[in-house]
Amino acid sequence: MARRNYFRRAILTIMRMSRFKEKIIKWTFTVLAFASLLFLVGIMLVLFKEGLPIFRKISFFNFILGKSWYPTYSPPEFGILPLILASVWVTLGAVMVCLPLGIGSALYLNELAGPAQKAVLKPVIELLASIPSVVFGFFGMVILTPFLQKIFHLPTGLTALNASIILGIMATPTVCSIAEDALNYVPNSFREASFAVGATRWQTLTRVVIPAAGSGISTAIILGMSRAIGETMTVLMVAGGAAVIPHTFLEPVRPMTAAIAAEMGEAPMGGDHYHALFAIALILFIITFIFNIIAEMISRRFRIKLGLSG
Repeated sequence: MARRNYFRRAILTIMRMSRFKEKIIKWTFTVLAFASLLFLVGIMLVLFKEGLPIFRKISFFNFILGKSWYPTYSPPEFGILPLILASVWVTLGAVMVCLPLGIGSALYLNELAGPAQKAVLKPVIELLASIPSVVFGFFGMVILTPFLQKIFHLPTGLTALNASIILGIMATPTVCSIAEDALNYVPNSFREASFAVGATRWQTLTRVVIPAAGSGISTAIILGMSRAIGETMTVLMVAGGAAVIPHTFLEPVRPMTAAIAAEMGEAPMGGDHYHALFAIALILFIITFIFNIIAEMISRRFRIKLGLSG
């Protein structure tokens, strides 16, 4: 009887310790999860705190739509329209590069490649994501810049086209990985039904598989755009650094990220130039935040659609 009570107490003690450990693990992961939210809120508060003071000197619309960015002149001019347009041009150019590369690679890996080819190509494509951006920048400066300068007879090869090509290559692994996941989630019954009615592989791919994975592919494109518009070091090295309104891809430009990285070190802390750079960062943060929200909404719609179809 005493031995039975001893074992019962031991089992109860072990159960209490197990519940205690579970509570510790639960609260640890809860704290870690909310820490990410706190970091996000902290970043937003700092950006608003340091960026909003510039609007006491210049109106928001003059800041956004101003065509001259000369923050060190007397009097200074804080128009960031050339920086915004430069980011738009470079991002659109990057999408034109990464869209066929990323989506095409995803389609080949998921629909056409054999197991041996997939085992080689997928790690190689994902390896691009691990290469530091400064390495891409050096590649653009040393290899691509002289090539573009020679082909188009330009005074300098550091242009929006150069930055677009490099950013497109950098965004390709993101687009390819997410698009391949979306294609992989399309049920095989869709393909089998298409083949059963006499459709070719190409017709099945373009009229069945891609439309079914459309939401996921759209998410891949949006996240690729977010990756491109938020890149700093590469555009700082290969875009040319000219804060002028671009008219073609063959002109030097200065995207918003490059302006922040190039000028933050020389901006007096607490000055108008300093606050203007934080305002640019705030606008860039809002743009990328909107991109990610749209991507999450599309991705959620895609998951719900697949759940209902399954």
